[in-house]
Amino acid sequence: MRISGDWARRSETQAVCAALSGGGHRALFVGGCVRNDLLGEAVADVDIATDARPERVIALVAGAGMKAVPTGLAHGTITVVCGDLAHEVTTFRRDVETFGRHATVAFSDDICADAARRDFTMNALYATPEGAVLDPLGEGLADLTARRVRFVGDAGARIAEDYLRILRYFRFHAWYGRQESGLDPVGLAACAAAADGVSTLSRERIGAEMRKLLAAPDPAPAVAAMDGAGVLARVLPGAGAQALATLVQLEKGHTGPWLRRLAVLGGTAEAERLRLSRAEARSLTTLRKAAESQAGAAELGYRHGAALAEDIVLARAAIQPASPPEGWRAEIARGAGVRFPLRTADLARDVSGPELGALLRRLENRWIASDFRLTREELLAGDDRP
Repeated sequence: MRISGDWARRSETQAVCAALSGGGHRALFVGGCVRNDLLGEAVADVDIATDARPERVIALVAGAGMKAVPTGLAHGTITVVCGDLAHEVTTFRRDVETFGRHATVAFSDDICADAARRDFTMNALYATPEGAVLDPLGEGLADLTARRVRFVGDAGARIAEDYLRILRYFRFHAWYGRQESGLDPVGLAACAAAADGVSTLSRERIGAEMRKLLAAPDPAPAVAAMDGAGVLARVLPGAGAQALATLVQLEKGHTGPWLRRLAVLGGTAEAERLRLSRAEARSLTTLRKAAESQAGAAELGYRHGAALAEDIVLARAAIQPASPPEGWRAEIARGAGVRFPLRTADLARDVSGPELGALLRRLENRWIASDFRLTREELLAGDDRP
């Protein structure tokens, strides 16, 4: 089997490999770039594994006129910039002692030892600069072909090395797993047994994983499995998975915004637990509150704009659950296209201060209740007839 993407043939990437191999060392693509290439998915980041020690990597690439940035020197990672492309070059490693993210590692010349310390078998695949795929553990290609997300070696041991792997397990299934086959039962049981470990993770890391999970084409089966394993409750106490499955069906094959999907999960203190930005937290609060309101699609379009109004209508339908009203998208567009005919200056001669704002809101509500029909003159005259 061979990789075939243009990313691997770029002159900058080949130059990095040539600098290492020219110095008598191996240069192998590894992990996500190999996995995604074989799955026909886009490759975003290029990781290269080598038997060259970090100082040797720096010397070789600097000698070839490239920039070397020691981004993770203690763990053997050098970012090599060639042209405008960054490549993560990491020396083969083996674990000496593991305690979460702070594992003690030793550099190695053995590709099998390097593969054995990776998280999932589909991530323990390598490829030569010429494109030949290497499967040191003899399991990665079979699992990738079957779209089966499996921990390398002992699942419990892999999780104990870094509890974030619990969340990555569900995220990887959502993106790369075969949904109809379900999750690997051994890995799922290990995640359930170690679920309390999620509480040791930083909120930033949990939030980043949940964003990626909820952005998958269909995260519902993976999130349902998280719920059943007791992991979802550790991430978002009070959250439930059923409304998410309904929402994905309502999205009709179109990947929806992750924040909309988060909104229907429920739970408490999402903004704090997932380290949402202020803008994200405001949007989530608005979405939830509006989904619980009785406002029609046109009013939602007027008050929140077309994009957020669509999120609200779909979230409301998923939570109830019920089908969105007929013609709801057209109604949203109609509401988003109208403009309230009054301005503050129209009323400033009669009232001021807080009373002015309150009067403007009352008139706006009256105008909305008229289905946007009342004119400026009718509103100023106090005529609220539709």
